Amino acid sequence: MTSPAASAASAPKREDGLAYIRERGLGALADRMGIEMVEFTAERAVATMPVAGNTQPVMLLHGGAYVVLGETLGSMHANFHAPAGCVAVGLDINATHTGSAVDGMVTGVCTPIKLGTSIAVHEIVVSDERGRRCSTVRITNFYKRAAPEPSP
Repeated sequence: MTSPAASAASAPKREDGLAYIRERGLGALADRMGIEMVEFTAERAVATMPVAGNTQPVMLLHGGAYVVLGETLGSMHANFHAPAGCVAVGLDINATHTGSAVDGMVTGVCTPIKLGTSIAVHEIVVSDERGRRCSTVRITNFYKRAAPEPSP
């Protein structure tokens, strides 16, 4: 059985993961939430997100914000590894919140659990600035054939 790290290492190579992100963008929701990609390689993806502007009425980081950060990381990383002619689409996502961020930034670290030819599974650990784990997100993406480009 091949480890996720070995699968990531044998995946199609792109020279600069951050260039891939700059070219593709993270999407309007990620932009609105202030998500910034700080590392993007075949082995992992790391992004930050501010707590301010993404809170519940009681001033804790909203649980859905953790999920948006996790899905952004996991989906982008799955698409980075997508087989030719395919796109990654989410099948399942879940999150377990074990702490509460109240200020500063949170950091999500996304690592592949499985990079297959039909699915990709990632775990995203979200921690606060003190290094406390606040949430663990797991996302499963399915690789489906990309829609053909419309004719001009």
